[in-house]
Amino acid sequence: MGKDLYKKYSEIREIYEKVSEITKMPIKEVSFEGPEEELFQTKNTQIAILTMSLGILEVLKKNQIEANVSAGLSLGEYSALIYSKYISFEDGVEIVKKRGKLMQENVPEGEWKMAGIIGLDDETVEKLCEEIENGFVVPANYNTPRAGCYIRRKKSS
Repeated sequence: MGKDLYKKYSEIREIYEKVSEITKMPIKEVSFEGPEEELFQTKNTQIAILTMSLGILEVLKKNQIEANVSAGLSLGEYSALIYSKYISFEDGVEIVKKRGKLMQENVPEGEWKMAGIIGLDDETVEKLCEEIENGFVVPANYNTPRAGCYIRRKKSS
């Protein structure tokens, strides 16, 4: 994930070094050397994505490409908050490390997947989930102009 950019830009390498110092994690090794199972753990994926995002922002900045406004959704919010200097680089990295750890710890044992569904209304998605007979499927996020993002739990019977 982004190894080509890491090799090409010193700014990205510097961000990886800073993140490693802050988190005490070998983020470069986790991101580029595997095993994939380690990278795919939420506690590592969160910080790896943030690190590459911040690195790319540094490359853009070096090339005089800067935004007047920044925004993000979910994990992307943290890149936006750090970029806009609303929170410090160090605090943002620490928060995302903690966020990933908490998310990882709160995933029940077993095989879990998440999918983004675009173009269907809430009711259709909910009906499709209810029709699943083999396993447990439930809407988790509703990202809409009317409702923002919230979590729903399936009603217990």
